Amino acid sequence: MEPIGEDQAFVYVEGRKLRRGYTTGTSAAAAAGAAARLLLTGDAPPYMRISTPKGIDVTVEVVSAETAPGCARASVRKDGGDDADDTNGAEICAEVSRIPEGFEVDGGKGVGRVTRRGLDQPEGNAAINHVPRQMIEDALRKAAADAGYSGGLRAVISVPEGEAIAKKTFNPRLGIVGGISILGTSGIVEPMSETALLGSIKAEMKVFMAQGRKYLLTVPGNYGKDFAKAYPGLEGDMPVECSNFIGDFLDMAVEMGAEGVLLVGNLGKLVKVAGGIMNTHSRNADARMEILASNAVMAGADAETAKRIMGCISTDDALEALAEKGLIKPTMDIMIPKIEFHMQHRVRGSIATAAVVFSSEFGILGETPSAKELLAKVEAKE
Repeated sequence: MEPIGEDQAFVYVEGRKLRRGYTTGTSAAAAAGAAARLLLTGDAPPYMRISTPKGIDVTVEVVSAETAPGCARASVRKDGGDDADDTNGAEICAEVSRIPEGFEVDGGKGVGRVTRRGLDQPEGNAAINHVPRQMIEDALRKAAADAGYSGGLRAVISVPEGEAIAKKTFNPRLGIVGGISILGTSGIVEPMSETALLGSIKAEMKVFMAQGRKYLLTVPGNYGKDFAKAYPGLEGDMPVECSNFIGDFLDMAVEMGAEGVLLVGNLGKLVKVAGGIMNTHSRNADARMEILASNAVMAGADAETAKRIMGCISTDDALEALAEKGLIKPTMDIMIPKIEFHMQHRVRGSIATAAVVFSSEFGILGETPSAKELLAKVEAKE
């Protein structure tokens, strides 16, 4: 049985037929749903069907299920399709028990714990991000409704091999200890090469420009997209996602005859551009704190503040350190114009470029010198 509906199980990448997979978050939701059904009905389902945030239904095989005093346990194996990572094949387990009311999610053995600020979850929480948490809660809620049960349920997610797998990931560097993170914003793993991703981005740019638009609005991802929707002048304007490929996006914009690019992004991505890093994926470079600390020193930060920034794991943490010294604006005033400098260097001055930088916690941090001019062009749909 295919893990994903036959009509959506595959994608074609560079002429190859590749199989989609599903995330650790989808796996955890499936395990929790199966355990809840066993607890409430006495029957263990052989498969669990999970609706993912991407809109694709996933059918996951339940590889083990058992009851124990006061609880039921079930597990599935994470299947990353043809884009497998270190968690591919890992057993994802859930233990579900009754509680008086509500639906609770926690992590057990092999699921990391957050020990530092600045991540998706607060310190002390299991490293189960908010989208997977919601998926797990939804699976519990559905199992309860189907069984006619009006009480609450608590799911504890565990990964027997999680501690060993985590050593191959960035988790130890991020302050996540004891195991892996349960992740996934879409619930689906897409098998796409870098070439294919760039092809998809270029195709979207062509559609945008076919409308007669010469000024492109781009964002690295969902955070930028959500922010742009609410930004004055950009409401309702759908940006093209450039992912981590900011430099390649600029190259393609020049090649396709665009006249300008307005980049709207979170500081966590755009701080790298201020240092001339044009592919912002962490495997290529992660100099966020070095760039922030050096610009903070130029803005008047002392050595202790710079040292604190260098110890941060997120840019919001670093901004908090700057806020305590009243240095956010002075630092941004020095750093943000460098984003436009490096964008202009990439396009060799052949088209207009600008950027708007924000923080999910601190809001708008600033604009590059040409931002207002390009914003007007984008707003006018030129």
